[in-house]
Amino acid sequence: MEAQRGRTDRRRFLLLAGIPLLTVGAGTAYAVWPGPAEPGPQVRTDLEPLNARFGPYVGTLAEAHWLGYDIDEPPGGSRTVPGPDSRIRLVGIARLTAGGAAAITGRAEYAFAPGGAAPSALPAELEPYAQGGATWQHSPQFDAYANHEGAEGHPSGEYHFDTARDLVRFDLLYLYT
Repeated sequence: MEAQRGRTDRRRFLLLAGIPLLTVGAGTAYAVWPGPAEPGPQVRTDLEPLNARFGPYVGTLAEAHWLGYDIDEPPGGSRTVPGPDSRIRLVGIARLTAGGAAAITGRAEYAFAPGGAAPSALPAELEPYAQGGATWQHSPQFDAYANHEGAEGHPSGEYHFDTARDLVRFDLLYLYT
């Protein structure tokens, strides 16, 4: 009888001590287990945000592939509204309505020049939409006009135009302070 009681007490002790140890072990394993890879920014095709931001400067967009993300937010971050001191990057390629690129690059006050500085590298997500053989034209004067002071978010960046395909390639940084 005494031996039976000793086994029961030992089993009870092991059960009471083992449950917290197993719980802590499982929690630690869950905390350090690598999760799924965080996705990068998703390619967007909606035109409304782009037309609202820089449509008055480049004209109406007919098609676009672009990214908009906080460059300080870790991949897969969940913030949807810019916080103080946010830096939002808008980068992409968009098609203008017929003749739209020529209408902008043909204006003498902007002094567009073919060639010159190449556009900045596109993020990997946008590479499938890059136009091979495009002849990009750039104008610092146009950039200054489109990124003027008083615009929402204090934009800076560049616009490059391809008149043969009515494309605009943009890489902009909006600083919200």
